[in-house]
Amino acid sequence: MTNLASVKYVTDIDKGIVEISGEIDNFVSGTGVTANIKFGDELLTKITIYPEDSAFEWSINILGNHIFRMGYHNEGWLWTPEHPNLFTVNFETTAPNAVTDKVSSYFGMRKIHTANGMTYLNNRPYYQKLVLNQGYWPEGLLTAPSDEAFQKDISLAKEMGFNGARIHQKVEDPRYLYWADKMGFICWGECAAAPVFTRKAETTLYKEWLEIIERDYNHPSIVTWVPINESWGVPQVHIDRQQQHFTQAMYHLIHSLDTTRLVQSNDGWAQTETDICAVHNYAHGAKDDKETYDYYQETLHSWESIIRNPPVWDIFAEGFTYQGQPILLTEFGGIGYNKQDADKGWGYTGAKSDEEFISEY
Repeated sequence: MTNLASVKYVTDIDKGIVEISGEIDNFVSGTGVTANIKFGDELLTKITIYPEDSAFEWSINILGNHIFRMGYHNEGWLWTPEHPNLFTVNFETTAPNAVTDKVSSYFGMRKIHTANGMTYLNNRPYYQKLVLNQGYWPEGLLTAPSDEAFQKDISLAKEMGFNGARIHQKVEDPRYLYWADKMGFICWGECAAAPVFTRKAETTLYKEWLEIIERDYNHPSIVTWVPINESWGVPQVHIDRQQQHFTQAMYHLIHSLDTTRLVQSNDGWAQTETDICAVHNYAHGAKDDKETYDYYQETLHSWESIIRNPPVWDIFAEGFTYQGQPILLTEFGGIGYNKQDADKGWGYTGAKSDEEFISEY
């Protein structure tokens, strides 16, 4: 039976367009594809094409005369965590004289980029206050017990003031990403790290990222890809040019497949080419740590200078330097909070009172 095999959305808020492309399985001459695009209950456009082969592509001026709704002065039609606006698309494929397939889908109009040392969402500076989500569930380890559990996970984080999550060391369940799209929750996509640096590890990671981007490309909630974390799988990246080339290759591979998102090539330290300068520091609350950074702040006069001359470890790998990227503290915290026994359980540090917890934070 002729059916819709895949769909890809590429949105451009500056031009107000969405590019829709896809593939048709079991294509026969005369096959048609119809798309009904709606925003809420409003039908924006209905388009039918009859492609010459199994591939099809549209470029649609989706915002059109509604440019005032784009979101520069109000929530408009753009996707943000505060206003997760989505456009619904109902597809229908037809072979001669018969409807063969119906598919419901959606997309979000949003843009992520960096400039002037800041991250911008839809051309506005945007502060990302994210949780580090390793996604453990008491009922199923890395498997959530229900769809409702994903919704609760996101809603609780939003209630606590967070606007997203860095999905850490795993590829997230598509249902979580669906609810992140619907509820408005930024996500950084990641995958599990290789334990060693070998030819097989390299080729496996390349293949893995081809699959990740193919599967999750259409989620507007995903704004950043993180192929490598804390030099895991590339333990000598700080000085080894081959491992540096690999992180650069991952950076450029992902950008070649996805022009709509940021890429952080080695989150934490020893970074090579990257869109974000990501720093990990669990020495929070320590007096000597504060004194160290106070000294460097006073003597070097800027955080950019500290990044170029780090007091603890090298933020960039040998041969690479800070290039004005946004500086984000992407891992910190891990405070064990137990009022009865601060040493019970696990944490980088412990707190047994509200005051102590706030001080540590």
